[in-house]
Amino acid sequence: MFDTLLRGGTIVDGSGQPRFTADIGITEGRIAAVGSGLGAGRREIDASGALVTPGWVDVHTHYDGQATWDPYLSPSTDHGVTSVVMGNCGVGFAPVHADKRDWLISVMEGVEDIPGTVLAEGINWQWESFPEYLDALERMPRALDVGAQIPHSALRTFVMGERGITHDEATPADITAMVALVREGMQAGALGFSTSRTIIHKYQGRKYPPGTFASHDEILGIGRVLGEVGHGVFQMTSNHYQMETELPWLTELARMNRLPVAFALVQTDQTPDTWRRLLAALDETHRADIPLYGAVAGRPAGILMAWQGSTHPFMAHPLWQELAPLAWEDKLARLREPAVRAQLTDMAALLGAAQHDTRLAYLTQSFHKMYALGAEPDYEPAQEHSIASIAARDRRSPLEVAYDMLMAQHGKGIIYFPSFNYAYNDLSQLHTELQHPRTMMSLADGGAHCGYICDVSMPTYMLTHWARDRRRGPTLPLELMVRRQTRDTAAIYGMNDRGLLRPGYLADVNIIDFDKLRLPPPYVAFDLPTGGRRLVQRAEGYIATLKAGQTIMEDGEPTGTLPGRLIRGPQRAG
Repeated sequence: MFDTLLRGGTIVDGSGQPRFTADIGITEGRIAAVGSGLGAGRREIDASGALVTPGWVDVHTHYDGQATWDPYLSPSTDHGVTSVVMGNCGVGFAPVHADKRDWLISVMEGVEDIPGTVLAEGINWQWESFPEYLDALERMPRALDVGAQIPHSALRTFVMGERGITHDEATPADITAMVALVREGMQAGALGFSTSRTIIHKYQGRKYPPGTFASHDEILGIGRVLGEVGHGVFQMTSNHYQMETELPWLTELARMNRLPVAFALVQTDQTPDTWRRLLAALDETHRADIPLYGAVAGRPAGILMAWQGSTHPFMAHPLWQELAPLAWEDKLARLREPAVRAQLTDMAALLGAAQHDTRLAYLTQSFHKMYALGAEPDYEPAQEHSIASIAARDRRSPLEVAYDMLMAQHGKGIIYFPSFNYAYNDLSQLHTELQHPRTMMSLADGGAHCGYICDVSMPTYMLTHWARDRRRGPTLPLELMVRRQTRDTAAIYGMNDRGLLRPGYLADVNIIDFDKLRLPPPYVAFDLPTGGRRLVQRAEGYIATLKAGQTIMEDGEPTGTLPGRLIRGPQRAG
């Protein structure tokens, strides 16, 4: 008799093969059998008419702090995620000397928009070294599995102190010390090493995280450790418009280590066709069997603009600076005043406030890239629905249109600003990238960008949009969308015990009402430690999510069962 039997579901098993109808028997947390007419289970779940998939394996999150206080890593578990990897983009909290804890918090706050007060209140510091950080993670009960990478900014500062923070070039002794710590962390169970070279990432206003300008001797010296210990992913975020200049040494590192090297592959408005050349380069490395991967998203990096969020078109206006500190009800009352509306929609004042900051001007004045998100979020909106187009048709100013959008739903309206991956005003570029053999599902950023991005729902979006609902271009096979975020992501990170619904594999399972699967609009919540703010997006249509055979979510609600664990290093198939 099985511990649990899922009866009669439509199985999409993570391999990419066609779906089929079968039972799944689970014993001691692993899949024991898949087939028709299996025997009985001590517990049986009727999955007839439902979609049954592996649990999602999300390899690009920033739960490094949240993982120390939230056993569910909400809202990832709302979206059927059963395994996450954190420590991306070179930022994280280990290794760390006690006097640099607050500084690491400031880096994470600046780079990933996670409130520093939340992290300071929520993190229970029980470590200095990276192995001690893993031990602390392992001690905490949790619903899903977590794995961690070693972040460059923490590592460099741990070894070099203030010299690392001020971007001094690492000496041979510094590199030797960093290499030893990475070796120690990898042997203790780290899943990889991450770094960032992008000038987008800043903290404390205009400072760049340690490692941003590191020499190739430093980066390659550290990167070679992964090849030495025989496992791990080298993950990097770079200046997207300059990625072609980074490819030679990334390719060499992947060739030398024979281990995955992953870089963020996104489309920018400034260089809209660079992605084609990057895919062509991946074609070449694929033919040469060099494990270089482009980490791609399933939708645009979506900036969400709201009065209660971090960004909106009026954020630079002097009057908004006066209103911003007010309590929400007082602020909303002022925003409803005609005189306030008239002042905030004065284009001359807005232009003057942002004239010396090109990034601020881009965010607040790109009305051709702003859309009302609405009650049924559309992440591939047509150009005629942009604020610029509406304003032209209605003979109104774009700021007036934007103001009205934000005032919808009693001041809780949201404007969607697709930044990366929307230079063509559609998702045709992602349609191509998602099918490439050397791209990797990534960049959902769970836990990060609390005030202006909520892409953590991407695992659900891969099914609703790409496999079912897309109208502005062809869809993609459901089997492919499942494989891309289960078996593919798991295998790249050495988690060979999950991502497939086959005997011997972990019983990480989603049971989904595919017809009812839906993404409601995101909203601003104040549910982090100290009442910290974040954007949250839930999901509808998940009947149940099982982790190691135990139900951790049922009909969108946590069950209280906590079978998750720390993932230490590569995992063998069952």
